[in-house]
Amino acid sequence: MEHDHNTDYTDFGFKSVKSKLKTGLVSDLFSRVSNQYDVMNDVMSFGLHRCWKKSFIEKLALKPNMKILDVAGGTGDIAIRIAKDKAYLAPQVTVCDLTYDMVCQGKDKAINAGVLGIRWHIGNAEKLPYADASFDRVTIAFGLRNVTNKDAALNEMARVLKPGGTLSCLEFSPPEGVLKPFYDLYSFKVIPWVGERIAKDREAYQYLVESIRQFPKPSILREMILNHGFSTCAYEKWTGGIVALHQSTR
Repeated sequence: MEHDHNTDYTDFGFKSVKSKLKTGLVSDLFSRVSNQYDVMNDVMSFGLHRCWKKSFIEKLALKPNMKILDVAGGTGDIAIRIAKDKAYLAPQVTVCDLTYDMVCQGKDKAINAGVLGIRWHIGNAEKLPYADASFDRVTIAFGLRNVTNKDAALNEMARVLKPGGTLSCLEFSPPEGVLKPFYDLYSFKVIPWVGERIAKDREAYQYLVESIRQFPKPSILREMILNHGFSTCAYEKWTGGIVALHQSTR
């Protein structure tokens, strides 16, 4: 039987792996770095990720009592921040993440932050364990590039959104222009080295750097989103194009 290599294989950083294996590889990688994940985010981004996430939440245009799903929510940065900063709106926040160890870290962090109302689930973005039209907002921050089948995940995120609801996706994008040589040097030389020193896992951070390079440019991601049940999609680039925010209406 002929195999279609386009669907049988996918990228795992710069490597090519069997599609059916990638989800397990990603989960294993995040399990390994889960206890140093937040520290590494601060170190790698010089704390910038906190500013990005704060801006991201402001852009969600939340209203009272909204149901919000954070996909690939990991250690709960977005969910906890929504629950705290927007407590006056009484948001109902759910986190769904692939990796048990990341969710454990998130639960502990939430308790330490005095946030008790978040629902935590282990689940795959490609097959979300929720009913159709059950959320007002779906968010995914720095998670989509780790998903094996991004089309399936976009379909699922559209499915669980109520009509008129919004998907907000924050993701790294490979910068172009003046920043590129500096960014490349920092990414390929410094980040894996720091990963080895702090998280004791050079390979995991080598993958994370490579996965940014493999991710579609903002204009291409916009087209992908519009092909999956969304009526509008606008994006903006932040910090010299290092990250991009896509907001799409169901």
